[in-house]
Amino acid sequence: MAVELDHPFTTERPIDDSLATITDLERVVPCVEGGSVTDATSPDSVAAQIKVKMGAMSMTFTGTVAVVEKDADAHRAVLEVKSREAGGQGHANAMVTFQLSDGGGTIHTNAQITGKAASMGEGVVTGVLDALITDFTGKLSKL
Repeated sequence: MAVELDHPFTTERPIDDSLATITDLERVVPCVEGGSVTDATSPDSVAAQIKVKMGAMSMTFTGTVAVVEKDADAHRAVLEVKSREAGGQGHANAMVTFQLSDGGGTIHTNAQITGKAASMGEGVVTGVLDALITDFTGKLSKL
């Protein structure tokens, strides 16, 4: 199942500080509800996990988050998320594009979900992802 979402966010930080914050994975990953860094594998990559509640079901996904593009001139960063359901066969992978502007920016998420999470249906998956990203944008603005 593929899901694409767009979310605006606001911040009072200067645009260059925002780019540095977004690409500081040890700071930004815990801003996702249920997310945590389990190991810093390189300056641009971390091992991470997220615990997600989908309807009556709770799932844990483990994997990596990596900065795959950081363009200071274009004020753009792209993070790649690759994860596998712990104890299951499902995956939750995403490309997350941050386009920064004065006072904030936008987040475009292109996610691919398989396994138990996908079996919950597109409406549930989209609702959960939308809520996670909306919550994330609020926390991001306070970093």
